[in-house]
Amino acid sequence: MADFQNKIETLLNKTVANNIWRQRECFNLIPSESSPSLLVKLCEVSDPVGRYAEHRTMKGKEIYFYQATDFIRDVEDELRKELQQYFGCTNIELRPISGNMANEVVFKGIVRFLNREKPKNQPLRKMRAVINNDLNKGGHLSAQPMGALFNFVEDNLETGRENVFNFPILKDNLYKTDTSKLGELIHSVKPELIIFGKSMFLYQEPVKFVYEITSKMDPKPILMFDMAHVLGLYGSFQSPFAEGADVITGSTHKTFFGPQRGVVAGNMSEGTGLEKLWVEIKGRAFPGSTSNHHLGTLLGLLLASYEMNEFKKDYQSQVVKNARAFAAALNAQGVTVEGSAADGFTQTHQVVIRVRQYGLGEDIARRLEDNNIITNYQALPDDESFIASSGIRMGTQEMTRFGMKEADFQQLAVFLADCVKSNKNVKNEVKKLREKFLVMHYCLPLEKSISLAAHVLSSILPGDPYLNKFADNLKSYSKK
Repeated sequence: MADFQNKIETLLNKTVANNIWRQRECFNLIPSESSPSLLVKLCEVSDPVGRYAEHRTMKGKEIYFYQATDFIRDVEDELRKELQQYFGCTNIELRPISGNMANEVVFKGIVRFLNREKPKNQPLRKMRAVINNDLNKGGHLSAQPMGALFNFVEDNLETGRENVFNFPILKDNLYKTDTSKLGELIHSVKPELIIFGKSMFLYQEPVKFVYEITSKMDPKPILMFDMAHVLGLYGSFQSPFAEGADVITGSTHKTFFGPQRGVVAGNMSEGTGLEKLWVEIKGRAFPGSTSNHHLGTLLGLLLASYEMNEFKKDYQSQVVKNARAFAAALNAQGVTVEGSAADGFTQTHQVVIRVRQYGLGEDIARRLEDNNIITNYQALPDDESFIASSGIRMGTQEMTRFGMKEADFQQLAVFLADCVKSNKNVKNEVKKLREKFLVMHYCLPLEKSISLAAHVLSSILPGDPYLNKFADNLKSYSKK
């Protein structure tokens, strides 16, 4: 028992130390991460975290295969409505537990949809051709043949590789699509699926341009937007459904500040010709890819969606303003910022810098981490591989939620530039600056959240008098 307790205490002490370091002493700038609010976190560890609620549509009725699921059924229904409001769409599939799984669910559904009229004695065929963003040019891993697209696209017998073709890019801006060449590519390869979206994401995707070309094609390719990195900027940065996209996938924990999950959104109502595709997507979500779809994070996502729909406009605007101010300040400090200065370097939450003259991206990222600035190294479009990365990729979304404005990012840019260019130790200055940004915004104010948190916590804890007293003390603190 003593060894058992020691292991637990050691782990929890390390956990607390990590919490303090990441939440109070560091600037978290990784563009694919976010800290959920206190109440979202408590939803995640509430009773549904250990439960199941498998369900599927059978003969027009939603059938649940576990008892005591009325609460989570209502949560799913409410969350579906909140996200339909957010996207302005008709269809929401909530069961994928990651953005990667959401993509895989869609790819599986498309293959089934394309085979809907095949003779019974014929095997399923794969997608004949797909267009996506090149992984080495910022494309998202889960939209690659080595990722979730694996085994869903026909092979080219001449090249020995899948029939996957990449968006051409401009020579004078490696982060923008060459639309004239893209039009030629579409007519040449006649894809059945076109996937928009990137992990290194500075500018809009040409959804409307592609829709205007493909809407006249027969058969028309499916237009999919993997918005994992910019899901929380939907509507301000880009509105793919209004521009002609058929389906959107994404992670709910990057710019969309919820728990780590995935989502599929669609506009496939009666009359679109894609109604059967949505049926296949639902079937690939369950039972095709999930059993337990992680009900704790599902509950947390509903609360996060309340927050997003309430604060969306102000949050989105500040995130992008902060990114552009951060990029401009880094440029003024002599750091090479990717993108075009004429475009403000970025239209999203992301800022990408070129650091090869000071060392490999991986080494610079470690140097920044040692100084409490958390980023991630990134291969740039003209790098030979990720092993020899020249870039650092950053995002403003998490620190925007902790109250940072343009001037604050400008101050951080000075510390970051000194660390990158001169290998200056700025850790103490960084920790002191972070002390100003410890309270989360774009959610209920802390004085209102604490009493609610105590209420939830008291229901989670066993009915032990000592633990109930702990919860009561927390409630008392919230009233001070």
